[in-house]
Amino acid sequence: MNTPQINYPEIEASDDRLNGLLARLQSLGVPVGNNALSDLAASEMGNAESPATGEEAFAPVAPKKLEEAGITEAVVEELALKYMLATGEVSIRQVSEQLKLQFSICEQLIYKLKTDQLIAFVNQAQIGDFFCRLSEAGRDRARRLSDACSYFGSAPVSFNEYVRSVKAQTITAQNPSLHDLQLAFADLQISRDMLLRLGPAINSGRGMFLFGNPGNGKTSIAERVTATFGETIWIPRAIFVDNDIIRVFDPMNHHEVPLTKEERRPANLLNNDSIDQRWVRIKRPTIVVGGELRMEHLEIQNNPSSGTSEAPVQMKSNNGVLLIDDFGRQKISVVDLLNRWIVPLDRRHDYLTTTSGKKIQVPFDQLVIFSTNLEPRDLVDDAFLRRIPYKIEVPDPKHSEFLSLFEIMCGRMQCPWNREMVDYLIEKHYLPAQRPFRNCHPRDILLQVKNYCSFMGEPYNMTRENIDWAVESYFSVM
Repeated sequence: MNTPQINYPEIEASDDRLNGLLARLQSLGVPVGNNALSDLAASEMGNAESPATGEEAFAPVAPKKLEEAGITEAVVEELALKYMLATGEVSIRQVSEQLKLQFSICEQLIYKLKTDQLIAFVNQAQIGDFFCRLSEAGRDRARRLSDACSYFGSAPVSFNEYVRSVKAQTITAQNPSLHDLQLAFADLQISRDMLLRLGPAINSGRGMFLFGNPGNGKTSIAERVTATFGETIWIPRAIFVDNDIIRVFDPMNHHEVPLTKEERRPANLLNNDSIDQRWVRIKRPTIVVGGELRMEHLEIQNNPSSGTSEAPVQMKSNNGVLLIDDFGRQKISVVDLLNRWIVPLDRRHDYLTTTSGKKIQVPFDQLVIFSTNLEPRDLVDDAFLRRIPYKIEVPDPKHSEFLSLFEIMCGRMQCPWNREMVDYLIEKHYLPAQRPFRNCHPRDILLQVKNYCSFMGEPYNMTRENIDWAVESYFSVM
């Protein structure tokens, strides 16, 4: 009997590849169990019955050819010419780093620009690399391009690829559990009952109202919801739509999470060489807008002086949370805002108009939270309330919760806990005035006491004197 020969190197190579894929999934926060392993093995070994799905973890793979980048040769050439105009003499490697494209792609295009006599090689930089400078014809063309659009940053990502990334990282597939919520809200004192009300709303990914008296932590709750959806996502620095370059990555609102040292190791498929540098890994976004929100913030905004466009707030918050704080106090009317978003909230996609006038359908994949001190029924009609299925009231704390909050805040603010002084505060300044408890009061009153003690040169303690002073200062017009 002939014993079948086993090709051990091939098996080991397959194992290494599978292990790399598993490491990439785990680094993206995707739970990997036996089912995931089976699916990966089937897809890697060519099982036609287990095709890859759009719900698999998303990681942008660096294109090896220009055709794989999803943009035209003309777009990359224009960016390179404008970059050279702004910086002068540059190497091919520097062009590659600026445009976030592989060296081989940029090298091919640079040689074409040289053939077209738009640039000239000045000197050798490294082996296989040269310093380049614009010719007179190249400088004239670059000036004309810069007058139309001054952007020469990262090469944009195709719109279709952006849409695919949003769908692959959708919040509706996360399904956070009670344990996930407990971890996300660990630094806040929130009752189990409140978590049970928040959980289904967060799982739905369809939006909610948080309403209640000011100072009870509605904004703090909303800002922590994002953590329940997982830690990070990938977003493009910019996208390309119908000759328009639209910036998506916003350093003011997006927190970049660079690859760790372990992830950059060559054995890991999520290393720098395999990742498309046109994308940025960020914490799942939490975009907060308040009274400053205007209608133009909901549309693609064009900068005429630079010729570039900026993505609207709902697009920047995709795969995360969009918090409309102090809802009802915006510069635009509630009716206009609701009319603008009534369809996106229902159908989970939005329609935007590019600067060239083209209408595009964009994913509307975020949990929209309307935080307000007003009753929702006093702000919106029944048609809109139906599209926001969860209305959650954040109530005033009970007496026992108020005491517990005071004790927690004393520990955080390094003030000795004194139950007798807190009882004095309640009996003298709350009960007689029928003053309601608020979740923010312990922190705010202790801060008043701290500042008073610091000014008087006294130890940081709660006494009747400094509590009376703090209450008079804090509640003077409340």
